[in-house]
Amino acid sequence: MLARPGIVVAPGVCDGISARCALEAGFDCLYQSGAATTAAKLGMPDLAIATLPDFVQNATMITGLSYSTPLIADADTGFGGPAMVARTVQMYDRAGVAALHIEDQVQTKRCGHLLGKQVVSTEEFVTRIRAAVQARDAIPGSDIVVIARTDSAQVLGMDEAIRRLQAAASVGADVAFIEGVKTKELLEKTVKALHPTPVLVNVISGGLTPSFTTKEAEEMGAKIIIFSLVSCVAAAHGIREAMALLKKTGTDHTSARGMDPRKFFEVVGLDEVIEVDRRAGGTALSSI
Repeated sequence: MLARPGIVVAPGVCDGISARCALEAGFDCLYQSGAATTAAKLGMPDLAIATLPDFVQNATMITGLSYSTPLIADADTGFGGPAMVARTVQMYDRAGVAALHIEDQVQTKRCGHLLGKQVVSTEEFVTRIRAAVQARDAIPGSDIVVIARTDSAQVLGMDEAIRRLQAAASVGADVAFIEGVKTKELLEKTVKALHPTPVLVNVISGGLTPSFTTKEAEEMGAKIIIFSLVSCVAAAHGIREAMALLKKTGTDHTSARGMDPRKFFEVVGLDEVIEVDRRAGGTALSSI
């Protein structure tokens, strides 16, 4: 993934439908957001409510839709101490995740674009990253990318955030991620200070980071850009509109926009399943 030329663009996906839509649009890398996973699976906000099994189950489903498309996945704080961080890496690797990021918030964490964040010491953060790298290196043949994420910029300032990521890189982090980079100049400063470690930038509309385009982020030197909430925010708007129309009109005709059941199932892989059945000599799906 990191060897690819140019910037890696990974739209955030939250479930099977959003992952299918991202693949249909031609994206060759996906991002599993912790906030989106918590919202989609639990109907809850990103406040350290989802657990490791929630994240792993979602990742396993998403990677299973396209084995050739790398998935970058949020791993929050690693869900505990060094032993739990190691277990998280092992389970993500088994799920087929290509890269994961671990952050320096306290265990009672929150979305990185909300107020009131608290972070652990640099030493504890580095211990988490070291545990992740060592766990990865202990898995035969594993090349899962370890991304160090710091949320300290809003708490301790950009200089401290950069120092934390430099420390994380020194123990083996493959990619650096400062959450909430507020300006073009600060992103460029981050890229320069962390070179040669690649930098990831997270863009959320209305969040702490400006709405950089992929082209702008690449020009600033970022290697990876993720759009964490692109799917679930769009879904929330679309579903709200459909429910309001149903309540008002008593029919779903308008919101369906001509999509009948077969067309909907085509979005989620109907033709692929029919082809699997046909190639195996099955006849149950020959007429559907």
